[in-house]
Amino acid sequence: MKKFTVDRIEEDKAVLECENGDCVTLEVKSLPKNIKEGDVLCFEENSYFLDKDETEKRKQKIKSLMDSLFD
Repeated sequence: MKKFTVDRIEEDKAVLECENGDCVTLEVKSLPKNIKEGDVLCFEENSYFLDKDETEKRKQKIKSLMDSLFD
């Protein structure tokens, strides 16, 4: 299973960054509905799905890092 982070969404295209740093551009309609920048997607069995737990973990890690910088 590969994991991707939604880097950005431009009109009808989404740019996803793979764990190894490579980027792919896909049509938004081929991805789960309501994705947004920063979401973590998993690719398995020829389809993408939102990994809510991993997305939340990464958001919390970033928040913690930001808090430590500004405290």
